[in-house]
Amino acid sequence: MSDKPNVLLTRAVYAGTIETMEREFTLHKLWLAPDPDKMIAELAPHLRAIAGGYGCNAEFLAKFPKLEIVANFGVGYDTIDVQYCKQHGIRATNSPDVLNDEVADTAMGLLLCTARQLVVGDRYVREGKWLKGAMPLTTNITGKTMGIVGLGRIGEAVASRAVAHKMNIVYHNRSKKDVPYKYYPNLVEMARDVDVLMVIIPGGAETSKLISREVMETLGPKGILINVARGTVVDEPAMIELLQQGKLGGAGLDVFEKEPQVPQALIEMTENVVLQPHVGSATHATRTAMGQLMIDNIKAYFAGKPLLTEVPETKG
Repeated sequence: MSDKPNVLLTRAVYAGTIETMEREFTLHKLWLAPDPDKMIAELAPHLRAIAGGYGCNAEFLAKFPKLEIVANFGVGYDTIDVQYCKQHGIRATNSPDVLNDEVADTAMGLLLCTARQLVVGDRYVREGKWLKGAMPLTTNITGKTMGIVGLGRIGEAVASRAVAHKMNIVYHNRSKKDVPYKYYPNLVEMARDVDVLMVIIPGGAETSKLISREVMETLGPKGILINVARGTVVDEPAMIELLQQGKLGGAGLDVFEKEPQVPQALIEMTENVVLQPHVGSATHATRTAMGQLMIDNIKAYFAGKPLLTEVPETKG
């Protein structure tokens, strides 16, 4: 019998990560199981570790009475019931920092594509429209003001890139930080004063629909909304309505409320909306680093060493 720890992986992650996990652990791939319920029932009496993170609500976690650690593949951990974990002495980890730059690059790419209509320009050339006349003028970002909703590690990485583009930076956060940017405790007031609203906050109940109709109406017909956070943090139906009515200028979206289902109305808005399939951190290098951090957290736990990146809610 193998002395490697049994680990249940709840979803497909980066292929190289899975290969490494198969060497380090006795790995059980839930999403490939012909009978997932049977796999769960067989593992439940003795399983101590779950990896992947998705689908780890209280009902699912309760199936494993011996569970001791849940290691997430990603910086967000809204798919893990961390309160259940804390109440039952289960440790939880995530993979922050290693994806900061990639997500920040994606965020700025979305902004440039939305403001300068780079995707529209690509189609303009391919469809032969340039032969008939010049493409209409677009919007600049230099000198504009970006309001960052959530000035965490990724938010600060976005800010540094926006400053390089000669943008002015302000921010809204749960609390004021020691940074050289103006702080707005009131999100609506910030939306009134900015040209771009950059959203990079955790998902979950506390931030659900934080970007409300009022916020987007205040951002206005020339304002641009960029969301690289979670689809749930934006009132999606209100956003669609405001975009259709010209009451919100544009949107660059990497995330959606019910992924991978994207509202047809957004798909049809090809002039002022840029869509991406939740690929903020999707490069080989970053996914490799994320996976290794997830693995290293599990290995540290079974070796009796301190966890590298434990989520704050389950510490102590």
